[in-house]
Amino acid sequence: MRIKEIILFSNSIQKQKQFYKDVLGFELILDSAKKISFKTGKTILSFQYKETFKTSHFAFNIPSNKEVEALSWLEKRVEILPHNNNSIVDFKSWNAKAIYFYDADKNIVEFIARKNLNITTNSEFSSGSILSISEMAIATDDVESIYNTINKMRQIPVFDGDFNRFCAIGDEEGLFILIDKNKKKWFPTMETAFTSDFVIRSDYNFVFENGKITELS
Repeated sequence: MRIKEIILFSNSIQKQKQFYKDVLGFELILDSAKKISFKTGKTILSFQYKETFKTSHFAFNIPSNKEVEALSWLEKRVEILPHNNNSIVDFKSWNAKAIYFYDADKNIVEFIARKNLNITTNSEFSSGSILSISEMAIATDDVESIYNTINKMRQIPVFDGDFNRFCAIGDEEGLFILIDKNKKKWFPTMETAFTSDFVIRSDYNFVFENGKITELS
């Protein structure tokens, strides 16, 4: 599953612009009062103005051999969100290692190095090392219903989990992380997961708003 663009919502467009452009050094490709967009490898990360919004979680793939360098790079720019005092989280069953931090809106952002992809580089880690947006989380009351709606657009495999509390669907290039917000909290902070609106353009094109999916033509 390949993601082309994720549009999230914010009432602090200038703060998010400062964070992603000046703190992380992402390339700003659209700059207006109501919407900003950044080039993130093969994908685009956008923020659109909305007075009221809920924070969310999303992830970027980074080269498979760069989690240690990425941590060092991030520590100079942001506060790392650890899990059990570990700054790099080892997901053994996924053969991946991840690092978490907040952006300016307190969205939980993740850099994840997936060993199975075997995408390596000898270049020094920088914002230009980002490969793509690879995960978008969906907090819901009904994981199975959300899965069925997406699967009807186009068949999508279950990557991990089940329909009870957590289900990752797609593949290592692109995953929807479906969680039952009544049973599971955001990892690694264990804060309450709220249903947050977004727009995705990918192999699956839809608006997720007020907990419901509307397919885009």
